[in-house]
Amino acid sequence: MKFEQIKYEEKERIATITMNQPEKLNAFSGIMMKEMVEALDRADENDEIRVVIITGAGRAFCAGNDLGSGGFEYVDVLSAEKRTAETHRDDGGILSLRIYDLKKPVIAAINGHAVGIGITMTLPMDIRIVADQAKMGFVFVRRGIILEACSNWFLPRIVGIGRAVELAITGRIFSASEAQQYGLVHAVVPKEEVLPRAEEFAQEIIRNTSAVSVALQRQLLWRMLGESHPLESHKIESRCLFHIGQGPDSAEGVKSFLEKRPPNFTMKPSKDMPSFYPWWKNPSFD
Repeated sequence: MKFEQIKYEEKERIATITMNQPEKLNAFSGIMMKEMVEALDRADENDEIRVVIITGAGRAFCAGNDLGSGGFEYVDVLSAEKRTAETHRDDGGILSLRIYDLKKPVIAAINGHAVGIGITMTLPMDIRIVADQAKMGFVFVRRGIILEACSNWFLPRIVGIGRAVELAITGRIFSASEAQQYGLVHAVVPKEEVLPRAEEFAQEIIRNTSAVSVALQRQLLWRMLGESHPLESHKIESRCLFHIGQGPDSAEGVKSFLEKRPPNFTMKPSKDMPSFYPWWKNPSFD
């Protein structure tokens, strides 16, 4: 698999996707979106991969959409035909939805400035680690557009509606320390420690958790946000618990705890997910 605008590496059960346009501060394009989705597909299909890390090459994470053409020309990345209001799908949204549906946890290693799509693409990721000197901003209204990448759904759920509105309608730039205060990022570290810290988080997951449990858990938390009553959570939790309770991972989890040793989980997302997974029906884009 040869990529033009990203790098993809598999090592120690981690798939690292690096946006690789450092001369453009990793400006986002339709080609980059397509390549990132292909890389995520590859990681999701490989049971040896437990965690995905997304980062940027050079001094920025991602400086936003590539505006070198002078505006937002919505052209289909595959056919090169101009889209219409009826056919257009936001590239950032396609990427966010792919991350949202992933069976593997995703860590954003935000090594530098993250503006526009550079920050919205991280919202469906599970853990965000940011360099202490990085600046962030949901700058869309300052470019005459609106938030994209499904972030009108994700952002209020992460920082609360009041803070989400303030950040969105001012489009202001804010610091890494502010982002941590808002609950937008999980850790702020020196730039050189961003990727090592992300790898530490990844290894914490790899060494101690069941791949099937993690796949189910991240989907349960997001999907239950849209339910109207806790009974709906009870229903699907009961089904999931019954399924994994019959498998070897739950027995190994208890046994390893009692024997005071690291667990050796063997269930695989490719073949050991419940028969009812996915339990939701994705809406169609009409």
